[in-house]
Parts: sequence; C-alpha cells; structure tokens
Amino acid sequence: MQLQEILYSQGFGTRRVCAGLIQQGHVQVYGAEEGLEPETITQAGADIDADGLRFRVQGVTWTFFEKAYVMLNKPAGTECSQKPSMYPSVYTLLPAPLRQRPQKGAVQGVQAVGRLDQDTTGLLLLTDDGQFIHRMSSPRHHVPKVYEAQLKHPIVPQLVQKLLDGVVLDDDPKPVRAAACEAVDEHLLRLTLTEGKYHQVKRMVAAAGNRVEGLHRSQIGQLKLPADLAPGQWRWLRAADLELLR
Repeated sequence: MQLQEILYSQGFGTRRVCAGLIQQGHVQVYGAEEGLEPETITQAGADIDADGLRFRVQGVTWTFFEKAYVMLNKPAGTECSQKPSMYPSVYTLLPAPLRQRPQKGAVQGVQAVGRLDQDTTGLLLLTDDGQFIHRMSSPRHHVPKVYEAQLKHPIVPQLVQKLLDGVVLDDDPKPVRAAACEAVDEHLLRLTLTEGKYHQVKRMVAAAGNRVEGLHRSQIGQLKLPADLAPGQWRWLRAADLELLR
C-alpha cells in the first residue's frame, strides 16, 4: 500500500496534504523490530506493508488500523454530537486523525455508537465501521448496557421490582423492562437495558416513582469501562475488547 494512501486512510489529510507531509520529511516509519529508530521516508508512492504498521507524523506516533474502534470515558457536560447546541462536543476530545478519517470518499471521521445525554458519563464507543454501529445499536441484537443511577429518594424493593416487571413510558404503551436491576446502596441503582430509548433510564425510574440525579454507563456487552481510563480519555479497542462486544 502506498504510504500516501496509508496516511490518507488514517485521517491525516487529503491525498495532496499527505503527499506533501511525506515529501517534506515529516513522516517516519517504524520497522518490525522493537527499539529501532523510525526511518524517514520522502517518497509518497513508497510501497509499505500496512499490517501492524506504526508510523510518526510531525511527532505524532500512530498505528494503522483499517477500521477504527475506540472507547471514550465520556465526561459530564459534553454532547455526543458533531454540531453541539449548548455544550462541547465529545469529538473535541479525540485527536484530529480520528475526526478526519475518510469514508466513501468524504471526511466523516468516527461516529458515536448511540448517544449519552450531556450530563451522563461513562463508556462510549466510536467507530468508522457502519456495520458495527448497526449491530451494536439495533434493538434486534439486544446488546446489554449497564448503568449506575444515583437516585434522589431511597431505593425501596418495590421500585426494583417495578423496573424488572416493566413500566409504561408516555410514548409507548408496551411495558419497558430492565434485564437486570439491583440496589447497590440506599441511593445507587444498577440496571441493565437491552434496548435504547430517549432518556430511557431517567424515564423508567420516574415511571417507577423516583428520580435520577446522576447517571453513568459502566459496561456494554461484556466490555467494562477500564478503571484507569479517566474522564475525557480514549483508547483503541483491541481484538479482545471487540470479542467482549460480540
């Protein structure tokens, strides 16, 4: 694969920009052996094996991935939109190449797999793989998502049972049920959902007679938010992480 095409596919600019970066000596490629200094390559058409490739562009070290799969620990006060209305976008927390990855000839970047409210924190997946987004978001696949909700009033057993039995929301006569639900302490509720509706956790808890004052998503499928991933930080999903999402 030509080095120019590799940079372009990873979101480092148009093909012309990528060719210019290479010709001006701003691109170094790491060899297969660890510990060796990367080699500067100035030929945009140089044929490079992209599989597992690590390279550096203007001091930024990057690893080639044909498709980008990342997780972000979404902080409060951010919107899952590229055109936010009131709060900063979660996309500003990502490096430029992830926001500029081309798809079908256009710059679209990675997209959030579903959305979290501006005040909701926790695990958010982003990718440029449309099939992955559909598979993770479609209600037909029943991908479980685990939330921790801080409630205003003390949690009583009847509330937990209501959420397990099903509550009726104002826009759907069919009861909506939690796949699992438990009281962690007097005010902290952990519940698992397998479908995604607008403000679903908050509306379900309200329908059961309480109020959500804080909401955090800790798990999608079997993938848990790592304890060492601070709010606002992101990391690549590896093969083992993707396996936990199947």
